[in-house]
Amino acid sequence: MRIFISVYFITFLIFPIVVLFSTSFGTFFDLFVSKAFAPVAVCTYQLSFSLSFLACIINTFFGFLVAWVLVRYNFVGKKILDAIIDLPFSLPTSVAGLSFCGIYGSRGWLGAFLIQHGIHIVFTKLGILLAMVFVSFPFVIRSVQPVLLEIDQQLEEAAWSLGATSWQTFLKIIWPTLIPAVLTGMVLSFSRCIGEYGSIVLLSSNFAFKDLITPVLIFQCLEQYDYTGATILGSVLLCFCFCFFLLANFLQIYLNQNFK
Repeated sequence: MRIFISVYFITFLIFPIVVLFSTSFGTFFDLFVSKAFAPVAVCTYQLSFSLSFLACIINTFFGFLVAWVLVRYNFVGKKILDAIIDLPFSLPTSVAGLSFCGIYGSRGWLGAFLIQHGIHIVFTKLGILLAMVFVSFPFVIRSVQPVLLEIDQQLEEAAWSLGATSWQTFLKIIWPTLIPAVLTGMVLSFSRCIGEYGSIVLLSSNFAFKDLITPVLIFQCLEQYDYTGATILGSVLLCFCFCFFLLANFLQIYLNQNFK
């Protein structure tokens, strides 16, 4: 079993990463710097990470509320809502982008209304944000929901019997238990937003210094047969994400130790 897991881990994770870094760092240093930190590349990094972080915050807030409602309340259509949440996992992102274009485009029933009031969704940064929110929405819910189900409600009842308010019970009993799950959902949501391409390439105008994100810039390099540039950009994005995930893991360990 250990040999099988090791072969699987090395084949599908280690080898692709090693090849990516060896190809990018095998170029001359000046070429690497010129490609990785070109003005258009830096602009895409800023846009990708800022919008991904904003989408992550939005999904964390509303995802937590949805998970809380699904666990703590019973209502008509609960099972249907619980099943619909997983649809972004199975729906091709290009289809999602096409649906957003149909809804928020100039000919869409909602898009035409918004355009009349000066709000443009398609071919703007707002459209990119909506696409990121859609494709990463289930992660926080599915991370928090199982932990909420396992919380013993007798602890809450004991806190109430001792005079604690509902808000105090949430902060002292429930929230410390949910912090690792919420952080995990945030990391998964953020990583999904960073790598999103299929829906954004349809919703964005993909113009440099306007609404071009890093995954689309990498694909543009591939279309121009600039394989070295695409590899370098992918390596930089991978390094940024690795540092972020490493920091999130250390933060999760710290929180687990301090909230036990």
